[in-house]
Amino acid sequence: MEPGDNYQLEFRFTQNQVEDFARLTGDSNPLHLDPDYASRTLFKKPIIHGVLGASIFSKIMGTLFPGEGTIYLSQQLEFKRPMYVDTTYKALVQVNDTNPDKHTATLTTRVLDNATDKLVIDGEALVMNRDRI
Repeated sequence: MEPGDNYQLEFRFTQNQVEDFARLTGDSNPLHLDPDYASRTLFKKPIIHGVLGASIFSKIMGTLFPGEGTIYLSQQLEFKRPMYVDTTYKALVQVNDTNPDKHTATLTTRVLDNATDKLVIDGEALVMNRDRI
C-alpha cells in the first residue's frame, strides 16, 4: 500500500439488516424501525443506524483492502447525512500515509450517496497489516 492508493465499493442495506442490527446491538430506537414514528421526524422515514452504515469499512479493510490480516486500530467518524434502506451508496477508502516500520496506514474513509455523490459519512482510520503494509 502506498499513499494515494484507493478502493471503492457500492453497497446497500435492507430493512431486515437494520432490524438484525437493532437486535444485535439493542438499539431499538423507533427512528430506525417504525415508519409511523419516523414520519413525524425531520427525516420523514426510518433511517439506518449510523454505525451500521460505517460498518462497511470493517468489511472492506478486513477482506478487500488491504484485506486479510488487517487489524483496525482506530476509526474517527462524522455522520453528515442520514442513510436509508434500499439506497445504493459507495464506500471510498484512500491511503493517506503509511508507516512500514509499524506496518500501519492512515486511511480516509468516506461514504457517498451513489445517486447524488453527496457525502454521508466522513472519517479516518488507522489500520495495521504485517503482510500488506
